Amino acid sequence: MLATRIRRGFKPLALTTAALLAGLTPALTAAPAAATTPAYDGTYGETYGETYDDAYDDTYYADAIGKSGAALKDSLHEIISDQDTLSYSAVWNALKVTDEDPADSDNVKLLYSGISRSKSLNGGSTGNWNREHVWAQSHGDFGTSAGPGTDLHHLRPEDVQVNSIRGNKDFDHGGSGFTNSGGSLTDSDSFEPRDAVKGDVARMILYMAVRYEGDDGRPDLEANDSINGSVPLHGRLSVLKQWNDEDPPDAFEERRNEIIYDTYQGNRNPFIDHPEWVESIW
Repeated sequence: MLATRIRRGFKPLALTTAALLAGLTPALTAAPAAATTPAYDGTYGETYGETYDDAYDDTYYADAIGKSGAALKDSLHEIISDQDTLSYSAVWNALKVTDEDPADSDNVKLLYSGISRSKSLNGGSTGNWNREHVWAQSHGDFGTSAGPGTDLHHLRPEDVQVNSIRGNKDFDHGGSGFTNSGGSLTDSDSFEPRDAVKGDVARMILYMAVRYEGDDGRPDLEANDSINGSVPLHGRLSVLKQWNDEDPPDAFEERRNEIIYDTYQGNRNPFIDHPEWVESIW
């Protein structure tokens, strides 16, 4: 269970967003699986425009506003490093909340395949969904330890076999489809997620590159423009930047960011709130 903590200068969201997020403040002592998530409002797959962009600028992001480049990255690192951590076992129930299918509250939405699957089918067998590390564990050797190995900002539910097909491949264009791909593609050394989540993947990878800088006993994770092996690097940066532009944050991604902030970790993915910061830093 998580201890109650004071969040960085919380500022209420705009009315339209507040209505969407009604019921997202369960007591932190409650079982995560029982948390109440916002009702689906029919905007899944569409963007909110500027609803979220400046909601935390005067509070949570106050020290970052007006900066760019390395100074912005450093400031965001300091802000988002104020974070609660979960155990790897706690991630199961957390994902049932953060990735609940907005069209079916009994299911989670799988990242790469887009399949809606019963929350109860979590596990390691064929037909189950498991915990996908979008920043592959071997690209930093952090395993499933509390911190990068359990950070909900890059952990997503995925079909067991699809997760295995993705493996630890970097993200890039090209490849062929496969069973339950949902439009995702793969080849010998890279993986291309389906169009609807390309930006999500980019923003998760770049969050990790800012959050983990090697100053807290954890690996220094960096995005680069290569196809990498088992090193604390992930690519390809130029492709991730393109995907961030082409697939801006949608309602599902924004709601997920809010749940992680309010209920689990107390930190945000700044590139969901401000996707333009990707270009400013990289």
